[in-house]
Amino acid sequence: MPHRPRRIRTALLGAALAGAALIGAAPPADATARHLICRAPKNPALAKALARDLRAALAPRRGTVSLALYDDRTKAGCTLGGGTRYDAASIVKVLTMEATLRRAEQRHRPLTGWERRNIRPMIRSSDNAAASRLWNDLGHPYLAATLRRAGTTRTGLGPYGYWGLTRTTAADQLRLLGVLTNRHSFLKSRSRSYGLKLMSQVRKDQRWGVSAGVPRGLRVHLKNGWLPRAEHGWRVHSIGAFTGGGRTYRIAVLSHDNPSMAYGVRTVERVAQAVHRALNKGRAAARGLTPADEISERSDGSAPPYDPELPPR
Repeated sequence: MPHRPRRIRTALLGAALAGAALIGAAPPADATARHLICRAPKNPALAKALARDLRAALAPRRGTVSLALYDDRTKAGCTLGGGTRYDAASIVKVLTMEATLRRAEQRHRPLTGWERRNIRPMIRSSDNAAASRLWNDLGHPYLAATLRRAGTTRTGLGPYGYWGLTRTTAADQLRLLGVLTNRHSFLKSRSRSYGLKLMSQVRKDQRWGVSAGVPRGLRVHLKNGWLPRAEHGWRVHSIGAFTGGGRTYRIAVLSHDNPSMAYGVRTVERVAQAVHRALNKGRAAARGLTPADEISERSDGSAPPYDPELPPR
C-alpha cells in the first residue's frame, strides 16, 4: 500500500472500523458456535454444561471467535473454530519468552541479565521494544524450532520482524500454554515456574480477558493481545493458565471482526465466565467483568494498521 502520513492512516483505519460496525460486517458469533465441541470422558454432564453455557455466552455476540480449553484434572476440553487463524498481536510474546527460556536451558546456563531485563517488561507490561529485541536476537529459525517442539501445527511467524503479524490458532495457543503447565514439556520446572510467575504479574490494566469469573483460590497467569487493523477490525485475544487447589486448566480465546476493543473484551470475558463457572461449580468468582471505562481503545502496537511495505524476498 502506498505510504500515507500517520495521521491520515489513523483516520482511515477509524473509518474502516466504524464502517464495518455500521454495516454489520461481523458475522454472528453464535453461528460459528454451532461447531463447538466439548468432551469430558469421565464426566459427560460437565461436557454438556460447558457446551450449553458457552453457546449461551456467544449467542448475543457478533464477530469471529475461536476457543480452546483443557482441564488437566477432569480431562475436559472444548474447541471452537480450530482452523481459523488470527494475527497473534501481543500474545506471541509468550512464544518469545518460551524460546528464550529454551535457549538458555540448551546452553546449560541461567538467563543472562540482558534476557531478564527484556523478558520481564515484555510479559508484565507488554513492552514492544523488549519483544523486538528478543525476537531479533532469537531469529526465525530458532523461534520456528520452538513452535515445532511445542507441537503447534498452524502457526506461522510474522515476516521481517513484524512479530505481531504471526498467524496462529486457539489450539496452538493452548499447546504453547501447555509448555508452561505440563511437567513433561521441553522446559524444566524452574523455567516453567519463572514463565508462569511473570504471567501472574501482568499489570492491572492488562488483566482483563480470561481472568473474568475466575474463582477465589486459583492463580491467574495470562497474556493478552489487542490490535485493530483495516481488515477484520479489532483482534482481541486472551490466553491464560489457572493453577491452585490441586488443579490446572488452560483457556485460549481469539477473536477478530470486533467493532471496538471493548466489544471484543466483553465477548472474551463472557466466554471465560462460562468456563470458570462450569469447571468450578458452586465457587464464588473473585473477579467479574472489566468495567467499560477501564478498557482502553488504544492498540497494543504490535503491528501497523495496514499491511506493512515489506522488502522484496
